[in-house]
Amino acid sequence: MNKELVIIPTYNEKENIENIIRAVFALETPFDILVVEDNSPDGTAAIVKRLIKEFHGRLHMMERKEKQGLGTAYIAGFKWALQNHYEYIFEMDADFSHNPKDLERLSSTLQNNSTDVVVGSRYITGVNVVNWPMGRVLMSYYASAYVRMVTGMNIRDTTAGFVGWKRKVLDTIDLDKIKFVGYAFQIEMKYTALKLGFHIMEVPIIFTDRTLGESKMNKTIFREAVFGVINLRKRGLMGKIKPKQPD
Repeated sequence: MNKELVIIPTYNEKENIENIIRAVFALETPFDILVVEDNSPDGTAAIVKRLIKEFHGRLHMMERKEKQGLGTAYIAGFKWALQNHYEYIFEMDADFSHNPKDLERLSSTLQNNSTDVVVGSRYITGVNVVNWPMGRVLMSYYASAYVRMVTGMNIRDTTAGFVGWKRKVLDTIDLDKIKFVGYAFQIEMKYTALKLGFHIMEVPIIFTDRTLGESKMNKTIFREAVFGVINLRKRGLMGKIKPKQPD
């Protein structure tokens, strides 16, 4: 059986974390879950610890001392997944903006196609976003267009955070060289995978903004995404994106 892992970063997600965990474990596909917990003051970790007893062997938690950014949380999760021999690794938010049922479509796409990375895309069939104000929809949509223009990536949803990876991709990327820590991390990972010769496929999803808890988006994160892609493109043009060297 192929081992499949869903990585869920958390910071102050007590309203959502139990429900999202139960929703993933209710699926027919036997996904495991790794929660990367950044010392939430609201007690998120205590909820996960209680559930670990119920879902022994399938639910895991990595506790970090402080909030260090989305990118570093996923990098830590990727390394853990590789060390524990998972074949398919998925990124997913804790707040139900990504529908857990779509995990099975992402998994099926990875396993039944010659693709290496699958993206749950908000924009591949138009604009499939629910509960966002129009200003944020336009900002996100045109941010992806800007990224495509600068980097040359042929991906409609470059900033998507609902992503599945084959093990060989994460094994090839030098995760220690990934520079961005905010949402630009999502851009950098996709761009790096493409530069290393991997194939990315988008599948349409409906993105629903969180109804519980607070958004983690801020101006610093947005600024990193806007200006960071220029440096990312320069690194690509200069041949600085290379596969990880063997230990």
